[in-house]
This record gives sequence, C-alpha cells and structure tokens, in this order.
Amino acid sequence: VDRGGRAAAPHPAPIPVHPFRIEIRIVPRRGILDPQGKAVADALQTLGFAEVTDVRVGRHVVLDLAATSPDAARERARVMCEKLLANPVTEDFAIEDVAARDGTEAG
Repeated sequence: VDRGGRAAAPHPAPIPVHPFRIEIRIVPRRGILDPQGKAVADALQTLGFAEVTDVRVGRHVVLDLAATSPDAARERARVMCEKLLANPVTEDFAIEDVAARDGTEAG
C-alpha cells in the first residue's frame, strides 16, 4: 500500500540474463589497401606457396557478455562493431559465432 492508501504496483519480474561468448571477424574491405596482407601474401609466394593469390589480415575479437537471448547478444555485438570495434569506412565485420557460456551452440 502506498502513502495514498492505494495498492502498490507489483514489481516486474527481472528479465533473466545468460552468459554468451561471441566471436567476431574483422577484415579490411575489398579494394582497401591491406599492406599487412600484401606482405604476408608476398612472403608465402617467396616460400613456395604459389597457390596463394590474396591474403587479408584482420582481427578476431572474442566478447563475453550477458544478454537475455542469443539474438540479443548478437544485436549488442553488432552495435559494438558499428560504434567501436570496426571502422565502417575501411573494415567489414562478421559475427561468426554466438555460444552460451556452458559450451552449447546458441545460434
């Protein structure tokens, strides 16, 4: 009961969150100069790996975060990539994996 004598509104039930691990691949966009990739490609050619025609060197980011669902975790990771993790002018990103922290595939 509140001070006005009315019944207090019930508190909403907390939304359960679960731990997820998200793996993100970030690479230079096609057509953007990738000096590190070029150096690796040249070195592989020099070592006799003639079948290598192109190398893109990027980053592999692993995030542990809490979210209400795999879709919510994926969406938060997408926003993080757009705001900080990937440069939208020069890099592309792909969310490769969203897994529940208990090791099961989450989607």
